Amino acid sequence: MTVDIDHRPRKIGWQRTPREPSLVEAFASVPVVAGASSWRKFLAFLGPGYLVAVGYMDPGNWATAVAGGSRFGYALLFVALLSNVMAIVLQALCARLAIATGRDLAQACRDAYPSWVSIPLWVLAELAICATDLAEVLGTAIALNLLFGLPIEIGVVLTALDVFVVLWLQNKGIRSIEAFIITLLGVVAISFAIQLAMASPDWRQVVGGFAPSRSILTDPDMLYLALGIIGATVMPHNLYLHSGIVQTRAYGHGEHERREALRYASFDSGAALLFAFLVNASLLIVAAATFHAAGQTQVVELEQAYKIMTPLLNSPAAPTLFAIALLCCGLNASVTATMAGQIVMEGFIEIRLPAWLRRLATRLIAILPAVIVLQFYGATRTTDLLILSQVVLALQLPFAVTPLVLLTASPKKMGPLAPPLWLTGLAGVIAAVLISLNVTLLAGMLTR
Repeated sequence: MTVDIDHRPRKIGWQRTPREPSLVEAFASVPVVAGASSWRKFLAFLGPGYLVAVGYMDPGNWATAVAGGSRFGYALLFVALLSNVMAIVLQALCARLAIATGRDLAQACRDAYPSWVSIPLWVLAELAICATDLAEVLGTAIALNLLFGLPIEIGVVLTALDVFVVLWLQNKGIRSIEAFIITLLGVVAISFAIQLAMASPDWRQVVGGFAPSRSILTDPDMLYLALGIIGATVMPHNLYLHSGIVQTRAYGHGEHERREALRYASFDSGAALLFAFLVNASLLIVAAATFHAAGQTQVVELEQAYKIMTPLLNSPAAPTLFAIALLCCGLNASVTATMAGQIVMEGFIEIRLPAWLRRLATRLIAILPAVIVLQFYGATRTTDLLILSQVVLALQLPFAVTPLVLLTASPKKMGPLAPPLWLTGLAGVIAAVLISLNVTLLAGMLTR
């Protein structure tokens, strides 16, 4: 099938000069056959949502979920649910922006704002990717230590070698990347299903955990972990990622084709994020049922969780499954963070670096703070650094969410695919909630 790739902005609201899309090697590389059955079209669009879902169960999520579940039991399940609803709404807007305008979020920001706005947005996006990469570095190193006894310091350095995995996958094409991601996600899901069965949680308390609690706002420690869960779930780099990879489908330029593409892309991301929520909730439930129920309310280290799982669950397989799932999540997140980094750099400042160089640079930046912490505090403080990285992501969220809401709210830019008022209003409320939570957290930290 021959694909007519039109790099021009589709609406008159974009005034910058035409340029190539981000991830140009994968742009419109997956054909969507006109007149095909709904099932075949669904399969054509299946994949990008699961790349996005990776960010909602990366090692940063593990740190916040284990700490939150062990200390507060099931109380933070409401936060996990709330953050997932936020993610579904925001990712739907990302897909709408890309399909309506032919721009990813980074390109749209550069087109719409002067450089004194777009450059700081780029810097903040890069910081978010570095925080994400830091979580992946530590999570993967911890998993290697738990499975093979490899010192965490060596594991941190070895994580730089994942650049070769990323390069190999990128050379195979976007479909190979998606297959790799979905396979590892399947391993994670199976691991947690088995652990959940072993933990035998109190399902009445689980259901109660999805009800909101005032303590989340009044308890500074609970708020800190809650914001970490939100930052680990509604990850800023995922907004840039989704708006870029949804354009790997050759869905055509007509309004009917784009509306159809939006419907399938939204379903793909919604289903994938529901899957991610089930995994995240399972992780927190396992922590609550295993540690909190046994009075182990100070389990904040992943290594500590690994060691005490065997006696608490009476199964030597439980910690192994825990470590395998952690390793899979770390590898997956490495691939998607690389792609998000390309989209951010190419979209904001139009610099196209070789994939290996871009990956190596961001990984080395992430390795540095990890090495410093290990040098001065040892491996016992790695989870503290993991949680801090997720709070950094939460603090950066408004600077990605606000432009997304404002850009998609413009009928001039979005044309016939402009979102309905209720969707724009809901996204605006989400942005306001995120900003207010950040202000509350910062005020609490400053007054301690």
